[in-house]
Amino acid sequence: MNDDAPAMRRRRGPELEAAILCAAWEELGAVGYMNLTMEGVADRARTGKQVLYRRWRNRAELVLAAMRFHVVSIADDVPDTGELRGDVLAVLERMAHRYHDVGPDVVHGLMSEARDIAPEHFAIMIGVMETILKRAADRGEIRSGAVGRRITTIPVDLLRHEMLLNSAPVPASTLVEIVDEVFLPLVRARSG
Repeated sequence: MNDDAPAMRRRRGPELEAAILCAAWEELGAVGYMNLTMEGVADRARTGKQVLYRRWRNRAELVLAAMRFHVVSIADDVPDTGELRGDVLAVLERMAHRYHDVGPDVVHGLMSEARDIAPEHFAIMIGVMETILKRAADRGEIRSGAVGRRITTIPVDLLRHEMLLNSAPVPASTLVEIVDEVFLPLVRARSG
């Protein structure tokens, strides 16, 4: 053994997790979602794939974790424009921007493996929309508790549908239609 060679230090905890998430992000950019494997990420991170499986059940959850590590979550910075319409449009704009930044390959890959993703990952946007509706109720724009879960998630669900069916960026006009022609009329009808 060469005494001048630096000893390989074993990474643990947050340091190891950060290395894995960076490797997953780089591997995703290099090979795309469909060709991404746990083995490829483990090789890039210089660790064993069992280390990955102890933290994430599958590649979909690993990719979601890598995305959250590299991109600020909407849930961590819920828009507050001072009005319900502006808040919902801001959320949809962020989602559409993220779709463009991450790419349709990743979004379509994740959606095709939605059954492999823990339900709490989908609940994040429900929480965002509930926060926005609570703020609107506090401002007196809508009646508190008037909107059920199905209506709460309609804007996000419709945008996900658009993203799933198209690989082109979602036009701003589509976001406005979702809010002005579908969501707000339903909210106002329920709110009286």
